[in-house]
Amino acid sequence: MKTLEEVRSQLVADEFDLSGHATLRMAERYLARADIRQAGANAEVLEEYPDDKYGPSCLLLGFTESGRPLHFQVSVEDSPLVKVITAYEPDPRRWRNHRERIL
Repeated sequence: MKTLEEVRSQLVADEFDLSGHATLRMAERYLARADIRQAGANAEVLEEYPDDKYGPSCLLLGFTESGRPLHFQVSVEDSPLVKVITAYEPDPRRWRNHRERIL
């Protein structure tokens, strides 16, 4: 599995693929690849999903250069490119400080 540093490095270098779901959701949410690159530079792991149905993944939090918070789920499997599964701006009604789920 990839380390956080490896994932960050690949995101910043634009060495990632977008799933079909991520492509659709990013278009709906006005997110660009540049947003993922920027947020990837300072990403931190919020949740890990080692038994995800398509392989191990994790939910990351990062901020764009303008300070926009982004959550994005990425596959951490050993593969040439990181796969972004989905991406969104955290809803403050569901997330405290962008980091803690509000149940």
